Amino acid sequence: MQSSTIKPQRKRTKYDYSTLKKFNQPPSQLALLLIPLVVTCFAPLQRAHGVVPAPDGGYPGGNTAEGENALFSLTSGTFNTAVGLGSLGTNTEGKLNTAIGAGALLFNTADHNTAIGAAALYSNTTGSFNTATGEEALANNTTGVENTANGLDALFTNTTGSFNTATGFFALTNNTEGDYNTANGTNALAFKPPAATTPPLVVVRSLTTTPAATQQTERTLSLPIRPAPTTRPWVKGRSLLTSQAALTPPSVVVRSASALAVSIQP
Repeated sequence: MQSSTIKPQRKRTKYDYSTLKKFNQPPSQLALLLIPLVVTCFAPLQRAHGVVPAPDGGYPGGNTAEGENALFSLTSGTFNTAVGLGSLGTNTEGKLNTAIGAGALLFNTADHNTAIGAAALYSNTTGSFNTATGEEALANNTTGVENTANGLDALFTNTTGSFNTATGFFALTNNTEGDYNTANGTNALAFKPPAATTPPLVVVRSLTTTPAATQQTERTLSLPIRPAPTTRPWVKGRSLLTSQAALTPPSVVVRSASALAVSIQP
């Protein structure tokens, strides 16, 4: 006797094809069906914003301003961004400037400047292509171009100097009109080097005797001597003598030209 195994049959799920059948319509009818769907999907996005309240703006020329008197004087300038009290406050026609921080680029009228930090590029007027990052960086720049200052007070006193790069606290802070300088690090090139000193002149005296008379000749040597010592050296004969007290240069007295008796009195 053979046994038969009854296999359970899978239950078939009935799908509703009516929705698909609706799309099997002429293009004109299909468009009418899709319009309500698109409106339903995008309607909530029109009311949603990343921040509440929504950002203001919408100024002409692609300009953005946030803060009291930011871009206060703008007329025809385009694509400027000013965030902070008085930032880009006097800019009228300048374009493509970015000022973030109170007083950043306050007096600017030029193009292509970036200032990030309170009073960064504060005094800039017609200088272009400058970048200042840090409080008061390039604060006194007026007409200098293509300068880069990164750090507190970097290139602080620069006025008309151009093509300078300063990175670090107080880097190149005392540069005013110098060009093509690069300073990296705290206080880098911040202080002017001491003025070069002129090497002192050493007078060498020699006595030349002849049968007729004694002739005194002298020659002057310019020696690259280090900063002057505490005591003043004098040449006496062929040896250089120094003492704690200043020495009086010797005087030559000729008692008798024929005898050539020469004595040196200190």
